[in-house]
Amino acid sequence: MAPSFDTLRDAEVDEDDYDEDEIDTSDLREKYEVQLEQGYDAFVVIDGLPEVNEDQKPKLVKFLLKKLNSVGRTREELIFMPMGEDGKSLRFAFVEYSSPAEAAAAVRGLDQTPLDKKHTLRVNKMTDVDRYGREGKVNDEYVPPVIEEFKEQEHLRSFLADPSGRGRDQFAMYRGESVGVFWNNEKEAPENIVDRQHWTESFVQWSPLGTYMVSVHAQGVQLWGGASWSRQKRFAHSFVNMLEFSPNEKYVVTWSNRPISVPDEGHPQLSAYDDGKNYVIWDMETGKPLRSFANADIPDPTDPDAPKLGPKSPWPAFKWSADDKYVARLNHGQSISVYELPKMNLLDKTTIKMDGVVDFEWAPATVQRDGVKEYEQLFCFWTPEMGSNPARVALMSIPSKQVVRSLNLFSVTDAKLHWQSDASYLAVKVDRHSKSKKSLATTLEIFRVKEKGVPVEVVDTIKDTVINFAWEPKGDRFALISTTEPVGATAVPPKTAVSFFCPEKSKGSTIGNFKHLRTLDKKNSNSIYWSPKGRFVVIATIANTQSSDLDFFDLDFEGEKPEGEKDLTACLQLLNTADHYGITDLQWDPSGRFVASWASAWKHSMENGYHLYDFRGEQLREELVEKFKQWLWRPRPATLLTKDEQKQVRKNLREYSKVFEQEDAERGASADLAVVEERRRILDEWLAWRSSVEEELREDRLELGLPEDPADEATKTPDEGEAQVIEELVEEVLEETEEIVA
Repeated sequence: MAPSFDTLRDAEVDEDDYDEDEIDTSDLREKYEVQLEQGYDAFVVIDGLPEVNEDQKPKLVKFLLKKLNSVGRTREELIFMPMGEDGKSLRFAFVEYSSPAEAAAAVRGLDQTPLDKKHTLRVNKMTDVDRYGREGKVNDEYVPPVIEEFKEQEHLRSFLADPSGRGRDQFAMYRGESVGVFWNNEKEAPENIVDRQHWTESFVQWSPLGTYMVSVHAQGVQLWGGASWSRQKRFAHSFVNMLEFSPNEKYVVTWSNRPISVPDEGHPQLSAYDDGKNYVIWDMETGKPLRSFANADIPDPTDPDAPKLGPKSPWPAFKWSADDKYVARLNHGQSISVYELPKMNLLDKTTIKMDGVVDFEWAPATVQRDGVKEYEQLFCFWTPEMGSNPARVALMSIPSKQVVRSLNLFSVTDAKLHWQSDASYLAVKVDRHSKSKKSLATTLEIFRVKEKGVPVEVVDTIKDTVINFAWEPKGDRFALISTTEPVGATAVPPKTAVSFFCPEKSKGSTIGNFKHLRTLDKKNSNSIYWSPKGRFVVIATIANTQSSDLDFFDLDFEGEKPEGEKDLTACLQLLNTADHYGITDLQWDPSGRFVASWASAWKHSMENGYHLYDFRGEQLREELVEKFKQWLWRPRPATLLTKDEQKQVRKNLREYSKVFEQEDAERGASADLAVVEERRRILDEWLAWRSSVEEELREDRLELGLPEDPADEATKTPDEGEAQVIEELVEEVLEETEEIVA
């Protein structure tokens, strides 16, 4: 700790040698006096230290110095550990670092760090301690805290219990200035749960497990949930453009293209360290920021030796491991930085150097590889050809940073990394150019991740350029869309072909090589949407002014198999086709039973609204909605049933189906009965009204001396007052013929 002015004064002179009133110390005060907000930014306060005496103190300081220097630079003489009157330490210390940034790094990296089995460090910036003390008006006298009355929190997953008992899913709709959440009622109008005006200023988004709905505002991000849709969390990051949750909703990263500006009077959640940054990583449980980052630097485009690395800020810039323990960031063309959560410190205190690295992807599930017992998370990355070095795709294990499999590639123009949902396979879509570099063709390099040695299979039966690829979720099949025409923006969308592949099944449990199943030519399709449960897939034409086709396929069709076709081919069946003019987006519900497609006003203003289909492609609802922007199915967390319990459910699915079909029939019958009863009610009301009008009319006629029945009055003559019958004969020639008699 820096010595105060009074300490310096007492060290240099003896109090008996001068009269304090006769000495002008203003120049010394001006020289040595420091302002708290400026001079103490490099200081931290460490609590939770063990109690030691004067003899033990040097050993503790040296031991503590090793941890302090792991996040910054300090020295033994810059550690001040106060001692009590009994000669024992007060269990805290002041530490000065060489810069405020290092002090901030110490707070992030050392807070909550175990010193030994009995002691855990708590590290805070000294300016924060003083500021919170002054703002909180800490008194010298102890005042017991006021314990607020316990309030039971709402169940944030109550949406899983559908009150109707039908297992319906929820979805959010953003249209106009209103955001609403609804129950899906299939053919009937959706049941509204909550609807609010100006709920968001930008867009809405669900968290990965459906716990929260996110609204975005100029002041920051808010999370809503529970039965009352109350605010659960908020993150004060202004002008957020994008955000992404970790897979298990433990963390969230927010990004704004406007750098953060922390005012002089302070910020409710951020500090001066975050000023000028664009990304903030937040802890969902505490609502506190863990660390902030500026936008990534890219090479100078005028430098001929600089690699061409694409956009400045690709999204997502931070990618999460499957278990939320790591988050990584790509430093284009240089390295990958892997951070440990929640401390956000670099793994092994260094980045992973990779010259020319273009992209990387974490495995979407924790993989248990054959013969590997240690804990690991996997990610894949690729580097382009540089000089005489070939392009390279590799799998790396974290935290060991060991490359477990790599593959060299040649004549590579581009590569895309596609993990299968269970991380059993990794497909690398490699676009290769010819020697003249005038034409492209695609090959698939498929890594069998769970097999011993991670073998790689090459699928080179594709002669065209693949523009879209998608694995079957929880399965081992995939679909792709290819074209023979040049890829890029064209006046007329290119003609495409849709191909399906599946592995050959051997007699044992081993899965064979991937086999081409079928190709559908002369299509306009450009998008692939698999059901989250697998088996069913929608091949769609999205954002195309000339075509808006939706093709629904079943890859396990059990109908009659055409003669002359192999079994695998016969299992692929086109169930239905649909057309949604102006379609911009499509999404399956989490159960895999329904598909919603919509035309967003964000992309065009023609026939905005949505269509709802079942998994077979039969349209259930169609609604045009002015200024329709978003439809988002609410995700569901993973099932709590064990694998054995799930097998038992599938085994008895026919029994459950009978119950569901009976409920559907009863619901349909009750709906028909309700219509009949409503019509009968309306008829009864009309008959009652008519009867009352006729009675009033009869009474009025009696008062006027008229017959009760107007028909009786119409048949009387003026003189007799009796009925008179008038007969009139009318002759009409129906047919006339002439005959000549000889």
